[in-house]
Amino acid sequence: MSGELLRHGGITTNMYIDPGAQTKEAYEISKKSRMLAQKAVGNVNPEDRVRQRCSIAVGDFSMAELIRFSRDPVSAIIAALRQGAPIITDIRMVQVGIQKKGHTSEVLCALDFGAEIARERGITRSSAGFIALRKKLAGSIVVIGNAPSALLSLCVMVREGVCPAVIIGTPVGFVNAAESKELLRTIDMPSLSTEGTRGGTPVAVAALNECITIFIEGQ
Repeated sequence: MSGELLRHGGITTNMYIDPGAQTKEAYEISKKSRMLAQKAVGNVNPEDRVRQRCSIAVGDFSMAELIRFSRDPVSAIIAALRQGAPIITDIRMVQVGIQKKGHTSEVLCALDFGAEIARERGITRSSAGFIALRKKLAGSIVVIGNAPSALLSLCVMVREGVCPAVIIGTPVGFVNAAESKELLRTIDMPSLSTEGTRGGTPVAVAALNECITIFIEGQ
């Protein structure tokens, strides 16, 4: 796709792609959903495209109003994908949902690391996994869609000097979810988050997958 599409984030009828759609029917459903989202959400820039994709993922256009972009996370994600940076997720649902085609980034899940740390400290497995992956976090794309404890731990590590390229943080729920995302937005680092208690795995996955699609279009 053209650089013009990447710069302006627009989608036209003959340009629309969905790397995850494997059949004609899947593609047509995806395309129709996107056209509806364009009208409801707007279609001016890449951020609008992320808002569209996240709204489609949860079946609710009001989600678009809850997405928060800090320090240009879309550009940061695309730059990190260009470098083949690792993508590190909090749970396997997020890991599985991420588009694997069109980029060279390894997709890791924090749950596969840090079991001993979790037992020793009595903390969640997702938090322990990020602690265990501390050295791997530099320059990475972090995607946390479920675990506020992991996001809180990550924010502490960032303030201690750990430096991912960008953080997508959309934990959902009534215990520490809103607070963890508020803390994320105070950190001087590119991030994408949701306001309040809403969010979850579908939103985190949709946000990253749309950025991957934009990256593919720019190749």
